Amino acid sequence: MGRLFGTDGVRGVANADLTAELALGLSVAAAHVLAEAGTFEGHRPTAVVGRDPRASGEFLEAAVVAGLASAGVDVLRVGVLPTPAVAYLTGALGADLGVMLSASHNAMPDNGIKFFARGGHKLADELEDRIESLYEEHRTGAPWERPTGSGVGRVRDYDEGFDKYVAHLIAVLPNRLDGLKVVLDEAHGAAARVSPEAFSRAGAEVVTIGADPDGLNINDGCGSTHLDLLKAAVVEHGADLGIAHDGDADRCLAVDAAGNEIDGDQILAVLALAMREAGTLRGDTVVATVMSNLGFKLAMEREGLRLVQTAVGDRYVLESMKEHGYALGGEQSGHVIVLDHATTGDGTLTGLMLAARLTATGKSLAELAGVMERLPQVLVNVRDVDKTRVTTSGELAAAVTEAERELGTTGRVLLRSSGTEPLVRVMVEAADIEQARSVAGRLADVVKSTLG
Repeated sequence: MGRLFGTDGVRGVANADLTAELALGLSVAAAHVLAEAGTFEGHRPTAVVGRDPRASGEFLEAAVVAGLASAGVDVLRVGVLPTPAVAYLTGALGADLGVMLSASHNAMPDNGIKFFARGGHKLADELEDRIESLYEEHRTGAPWERPTGSGVGRVRDYDEGFDKYVAHLIAVLPNRLDGLKVVLDEAHGAAARVSPEAFSRAGAEVVTIGADPDGLNINDGCGSTHLDLLKAAVVEHGADLGIAHDGDADRCLAVDAAGNEIDGDQILAVLALAMREAGTLRGDTVVATVMSNLGFKLAMEREGLRLVQTAVGDRYVLESMKEHGYALGGEQSGHVIVLDHATTGDGTLTGLMLAARLTATGKSLAELAGVMERLPQVLVNVRDVDKTRVTTSGELAAAVTEAERELGTTGRVLLRSSGTEPLVRVMVEAADIEQARSVAGRLADVVKSTLG
């Protein structure tokens, strides 16, 4: 069996790859690994369980809750809330673990299971491996030893989770949003109630789109992966900015008053300067991935800030932040982590902090985002190649060296093997889009001819 856990939990087509049986079994294993279920007398472990609005989340939630309770874990069911809300509540309520059912920005037929450890932290690989190993051991071998009588877990709805999370968001804002008009695209997802409530309580005038989830329309032509509706709505309503979330609201992209996209790199740049000014940007350092635009790196250097780059994936950003005590990090895709206030990417918190910067400075989002210039970036996926040789091919290395010589200090090349598909991603940045396309095309041809 291949590894169940991917870069962000266990994900697949609901009721095909991700079945109720799998969800139940993994939850029992997680209870034993994360909550030490059944390991010592008198311990009543607790779990927080939430989901996004996908129809499949209903039966998967039932399976997860059944698995946890059958292992002797008391369950607080918080209903439809964003992933970062479940992470926050896991920590705030002192729970032993948290479980979120969501496939994030994926289409509706998919779903996923994300586990959080005590404190609301994502799992290290070692913990995921232990859960998976224990699940597989009992799937094919001896049945679980289960509590009976008063030892079984109790289940109750924790409706207070909504207000507790919104209150947390408002409490950490540096200033109110009075006088600001914002359009929120909720992707018909998990933040459809939370985000408008938080922005309204903070003083903003709110217009919502994509805020009518029916279980089937999540991420359907809206949200952070489809910004056209938000761009049009911001211009139509004369708003100061627009905020877009994905299905589980752990990411945030923005649109300025003219309808121009503001990506995760630009949001990071704006927040980095705000946090330095407030004295909360520890080490004057921002953490981002190797996919961040070169314009972001140049802007941070110009502003006297240090940039630490990690492998692609917000989990690697978070690992670096926690290891070295940094306060801000994120990805171009809009996963932004403010570690003093969240243990994971939080799209609603990011949007609120970005909006707060507008009201604090009196500047437009376009002005604030102008701290960095996005250099043209071209990405080519080269399929059906031997991705294992991307770092060992001498011919490919020579082609990259030549490309880097041609681009000089105003461009860069990145070749990266896909973690899930037989393909190599060729990314080229340059001051001129045509040069970026030309270099990327030539490198893609070399990848195909040498690794095909």
